[in-house]
Amino acid sequence: MTYIAKAAAKINLAIDVLSKRPDGFHEVVMIMQTVALYDTISLKPTAGGEIEIMSDSKYIPTDQNNIVYKTAEYLKLKYNVKKGALIEIQKMIPIAAGLAGGSADAAATIKLLNKAWDLKLSKNEMLEAGKKIGSDVPFCIQGGTALAEGLGERLTSLKSLPECYILLAKPPVSISTKQVYAGIDFADIKEKPDIKEMIQGINEGNIVKISNKLCNVLENVTIKKCPIIEELKAKLIEFGAIGSMMSGSGPTVFGIFEDQVSAYNAYDHIKTMVNEIFVVKTESKTWDNI
Repeated sequence: MTYIAKAAAKINLAIDVLSKRPDGFHEVVMIMQTVALYDTISLKPTAGGEIEIMSDSKYIPTDQNNIVYKTAEYLKLKYNVKKGALIEIQKMIPIAAGLAGGSADAAATIKLLNKAWDLKLSKNEMLEAGKKIGSDVPFCIQGGTALAEGLGERLTSLKSLPECYILLAKPPVSISTKQVYAGIDFADIKEKPDIKEMIQGINEGNIVKISNKLCNVLENVTIKKCPIIEELKAKLIEFGAIGSMMSGSGPTVFGIFEDQVSAYNAYDHIKTMVNEIFVVKTESKTWDNI
């Protein structure tokens, strides 16, 4: 039997970096949002015990360096599973883009292996497994709208965003998250997000207030490496976005639009500036969506 899941991308509506920990990781406070842009993960349990990865993208590894492979290997060892799995990844989410494509794939793999290997894991057990794989994986398991704290793995569910359209624009560069965090200069951060005000806007269902409070301290680092981010943000506002920001560590820039016509008008104006561009809606389905 083949099991299939959609792995949804995410954007960050706010990112604040509080401090660098002794272990080299950073304490963060973020507001994260699932969007309706998906990779597709197909998984077939096998008797041989081996994990095999296939993909339609030549840009991701299909060996033990793939996050999906690492996820399957972790669960196999932890739960002493004798079966193997053949896992196929169909990529739609841009790679190294600040959209958590790899984490989304890992999250979908945990859900699928829970069924395919009959692990009978609870939601909390899946979230704990996700933490071992990557800090964005628990959010990708849960989905929707959430406050993320700690390394990003401590989640508090928030109300769903009001219906809106998100334009995602990825310039033709890839950014290393590790390098961006390594480049943070706390003295250089001029503006920090107002998380309380953002949550209040979410609670009120006020998309204009939410859009006015977008803030990502990682932009300070990534824009120096990729100046087109600043230009894309300005263009999206010029062509009708009510707010625009870089997602994650970049380089993808998103704009929030109140209606589809405005979003596609902006799409037409900036599509020559980027190599990957999408108009999507926000996604509010819960963690058990497969």
